[in-house]
Parts: sequence; C-alpha cells; structure tokens
Amino acid sequence: MSAFPNTSDMLRVLPELIWCGFGALLMLLQPIVKSRKALTAVAVVGALAGICGNFYAVHNPGSAFSGLVAADPFSIFFSHLVGLVAVLVILAAAPYLDRERLADAEFYALILFATAGMGVLASAQELLTAFIGLELSSISSYILAGYRRDTLKSGESSMKYFLLGSFATAFFLYGIALVYGVTGTTNLLRMDAADQTSTMLKLGLALILIGLGFKVAAAPFQIWTPDVYEGAPTPVTALFSAGPKAAAFALLLRIFADVPAATQFWFWAFWIIAALTMFVGNLGALLQTNVKRLLAYSSIAHAGYILVAFAAVTKLKGTDIGASPAYTAVLFYLLSYALVKVGAFTIVSQFGGAGEKHLQLDDFAGLGERQPVVAAVFSLFLLSLLGLPVTAGFLGKFYIFKAAVDSNLIWLAVLMAINSVIGAYYYIRLIVVMYMREPSSEIAATAPARFPLSVNVVLAIAAFGTIVLGVFPGKTLAYLLRSDLLNR
Repeated sequence: MSAFPNTSDMLRVLPELIWCGFGALLMLLQPIVKSRKALTAVAVVGALAGICGNFYAVHNPGSAFSGLVAADPFSIFFSHLVGLVAVLVILAAAPYLDRERLADAEFYALILFATAGMGVLASAQELLTAFIGLELSSISSYILAGYRRDTLKSGESSMKYFLLGSFATAFFLYGIALVYGVTGTTNLLRMDAADQTSTMLKLGLALILIGLGFKVAAAPFQIWTPDVYEGAPTPVTALFSAGPKAAAFALLLRIFADVPAATQFWFWAFWIIAALTMFVGNLGALLQTNVKRLLAYSSIAHAGYILVAFAAVTKLKGTDIGASPAYTAVLFYLLSYALVKVGAFTIVSQFGGAGEKHLQLDDFAGLGERQPVVAAVFSLFLLSLLGLPVTAGFLGKFYIFKAAVDSNLIWLAVLMAINSVIGAYYYIRLIVVMYMREPSSEIAATAPARFPLSVNVVLAIAAFGTIVLGVFPGKTLAYLLRSDLLNR
C-alpha cells in the first residue's frame, strides 16, 4: 500500500487544495507585497482557480481517500457555489478593507480557508471528515467575525460565535460518537445495515441535527445570528449568510439521503423546526430598525423555508413520487438565496460608510432619488427575498411550496405562505423608505456612497443571476434533477 494518496484522489479534492494553497500563499506574501490590488488579485485568482479545479471531478467522478469524500455532481455543485460566494465576497471586501484600514492578506486567506472547509463539508461521505471540514470553516469564521479588532461589537460578535459554536460542535461530536456506537461506522453509506429502530441511533442523529442546526441558524439555535451578523464586518456577514449555511445544508442532505433512520424518524423534528424558524425570523425582522439585523432575521426565516423542503424529503422518500423534487427545491433555493444575500449585504457594506455608522432604516431614506441605480438593484434583491415573480426567489419558494403540497404537508405549506406575507411587510417597508420618504437634512448633506468597480462587478453578477435564474431556470433545474446527484 502506497504511503501517498494516488493522483486521482488528489485531483478529486483539487479545489480544496487550491484554496488552502492560495490561502497560505497570501499569508507569505503579506510582508512582501504592499499593494492592496495585487493581494486582491491573487485572492480572486485563487478562488477562481479552486472552482476550475473541479474540471477533473466533472469528467471523472467518484470517491476519494477510501470513501472519505465524494467528487460527484452534488459536491461539484456546492464546490461551485461556495467558490462563487468566495469570489464575490473577496471583490466586495476590497474597498471595505481599504476604507476601514484592515489588513488584506490575512482576511483573504481566512476566506479561502473557510471556503476549503465548506467544500470538505459538502463532499464528506464520512462524519469525521465532515467534522474536519466544519472546524476548518468554523475556526476561520470565528476570526473573521472579530476582524475589526478595534470595534467592541466585532469582538462581541466573535466571542458569541465562538462560544455558541463550540457548544454546537460538542453536540455534533457527541452525536457522531453515539451513531458510531450503534452502527460501528462513521461512513454514511454503511449505516443502512444498522438497527434502524435503535433509540441510541435516533439520539445520535438528533445531536448531529442540533450541531448543524446552529450552523444554518435554525430555531431554537438561532440566538447568535443577529448579534454576530451585526457585529461582523459586512462582507463577512455576506459570507456567513451564504457559504457556511449552504455547506451545512449539503451535509444534512447527504445524511438524510443516505441514512434510512434519519429519513424515517425525523419528520416531525423538521416540521416543528421549520415552522418555528420561519416565525422567529420573520417576527424578529418586523421589530428591527438596523438593516443588518433586519437581513439577519431574514436569513433565519429563509432557513425555515429551506427546512420545509427537508420535511418534504422525509415524506416523499420511498414513495412513487420520490424525493427528487424536494432535493431540487433545496439546491435551487440555496443558489438563488446566495446570490441575493451577497448582493444585498454588499450594498449595505458600501452604504454603511466608515465605521458602518449609516445602517439604520432612516439612513436609506431618499436613496431612490440620490442613487437611483443602487436603490433599484437593492429593491431587486429585496423583492427576490420576498419571492416576487421574475426573480430567482420566486421560483425557489415556488418549488419548496410545491414539494410541501406534493408531500401532503398542507399545514406547513399554509404556514410558509403566512410567513411570506409577514416577510413582505419589512421588505416593502425598506423599499418604501428608499423611494417615498424624504431624507433628513443631515443625510441629504452627506456625500453619496461610493461604489468602486469591484463592488459594481459583484452587484452586476448577483443581479444578473437573480434575473436569469428567475426567467430561464431550465438548464440549472436540468442539472439539479439528475438522478445521480444524490441517492434519491
């Protein structure tokens, strides 16, 4: 047996290797290269190179490292997704770091390390491998949350995220231990032979669900989200809202696709968590006057919508209809949601100004007249989050709603519709403030927020993707409906 991994194994984890390699390179370049633009360019190239690293896996899918990870259409989809999020966040963060006088190289390195962890998490076929990916992503995220070291809120954000994240990790690890005790393995593909009625197995899966529920900001594990999102640098908030959440949902999908006990016994857990998460997110957002906190509660609500599809998976799996529509709904929603959230937080990042002082609702008054293009793009993102037709958000909600109805979860579908109406209030309220409220004399005298080229590129990509996925979703859906995407 060779002491080194074979070439095909290395090529199947090439994206993660590239992201880690470029992260290390950036840290080495920090004392040598003084140009912020050069460091940003290296980071963007690294993030894009990681996405391109999927080329081999696309044409040669399969397991790597004796089944620890899988390079399959499912993991490739998420590798592209988290890689795209990393590219957009790096581009959006460049002007922010310059404005706040924060170090570039370490910031970009941490983003790339976090992205590598997300990639491992999404491709893991083994729970301990998933734990490694979770920790690589989490540790980088804890540091990023407190990156504005001179700001009290940023330090508070990092500490809360670290402490609560450590508890969630403990639950996750204890769950793995219990599952291993029952099944004799931590490999997801080998758990179908275990005693599916074992109480210990159910308890282990419940603890794993709690650990991952923290990562996706599902109620009642969402308590950290508003404070961490508000205190973290806004580009980091954009990363948190899209990348780690998508990777954690990817692992949940793998678990509940491959482990029969998870599919059979946790229907009511998902039903209750989905309903609770939707209401906590939307009702919390109604009370917010800070736009970052409003979008944070909005993120909680959208996690609830996605969990509706998980409840549908548990009902449809093994039926004549099959769970494929529910899986597809989750994946499509995560893609559209990532684009919209990164775009929305990018606008908030630029509009907040030095020290992020202009993030109240009143600060956005009259934006439609002062900066009409910015207001129009921001409105597009808000309407997509609301689920207005011709946007990606509409189709995302439609497919989840359809999956709930097809699985006969009528009451859960009704609760989702009620929450969409509640969400409409605070999204439209922000649009009304931008277009129908006069700014105060102080705000009117303030110079318009700058939107450099890199930020405009991010907004253009996010807006274009939001419209294209809403109008021409065919090719994306065809890929997501592939029979080999997951064990459906």
